[in-house]
Amino acid sequence: MKKIGLVGAGWVTQHHLDGYKALKDRVQVQAIADPSEAARNARAQAYGIPRTYPSVEAMLASERLDAVDVACPREYHVPVCLAVAGKGLPMLCQKPLAPTLAEAEKLVADIGNRARLMVHENWRFRPHYRLMKRWIDEGRIGKIHQGMMIILASALVPDAQGKMWAVERQPYFAGEKRLLVAESAIHQIDTMRYLMGPLVLEKAHIGAPEHGLKGEGRCMLMMSVPNGPPCVLVADFGAHGRPQSQFDHVELIGEKGSIRFMNNVVELFGPTPERVEVDLDANYKASYRDTIAHFLERLDDGKPFETSPEDNFGTLRIVEGAYAAGFQRRG
Repeated sequence: MKKIGLVGAGWVTQHHLDGYKALKDRVQVQAIADPSEAARNARAQAYGIPRTYPSVEAMLASERLDAVDVACPREYHVPVCLAVAGKGLPMLCQKPLAPTLAEAEKLVADIGNRARLMVHENWRFRPHYRLMKRWIDEGRIGKIHQGMMIILASALVPDAQGKMWAVERQPYFAGEKRLLVAESAIHQIDTMRYLMGPLVLEKAHIGAPEHGLKGEGRCMLMMSVPNGPPCVLVADFGAHGRPQSQFDHVELIGEKGSIRFMNNVVELFGPTPERVEVDLDANYKASYRDTIAHFLERLDDGKPFETSPEDNFGTLRIVEGAYAAGFQRRG
């Protein structure tokens, strides 16, 4: 039974804790650290966490842990991860690993061999994406010619009172200068890398902040696998008429067939067609559970993490490149 310390008590931690609850025969969250006494106590009471602390340092000084789950805001990832590394404990750190690629690279260099580190990039662990990857690996669509992902939502469309659903759900969105790409589309970038291979950025456009936000709410990224197929990602959270929550639409076109994920259906077209209906809510929960399960399995067998920092650098390079290119042409 692995004993885990959780750092953070914000919105996303409910999903982490649901994942641990689903794996209760293998792991136990023993303590939670967060500067907000009300937030950490609420999480502790809801999930039966024995002890709470105002800081990661206090938790590390008092608890005997097997690993730490870092789920605090991105600007605190570096000092928290370094504190955990100082104790030699393995850690699972929410994406993005750090606010910028340079900070993430320095963090990994500073940790060195003192502790194992996995990036909590859960989107690719959604069961429907694991299914799509299996179809690709089985050669059922042949060589991929091109890929596309579209994410449209009304999450940043103000209502009659001027409130935006995404900001109401996660208030820190209002102050983030790097918003859609760094906070949300980073998931889809990583997922398309998982499905298609080592993508690199070719061109990017990032929209200007709107509705009093400091960061962007839309983007268009043109990527490609080196000497391979192109990939386009379009995201807009200001799309009137769309649901508030984001839903991915993916098309992968190959020489022998195609894969399409739209609404709640994954379809394989070609010589051996398949159609699978997806429970999106269940798969969302499963992605946290399966990310944590992978972390635990790699702790047991010592094999590399699928979402290692080195792999995640590929995603962060695209994010960083998008801002470098896109901010010069905002509009």
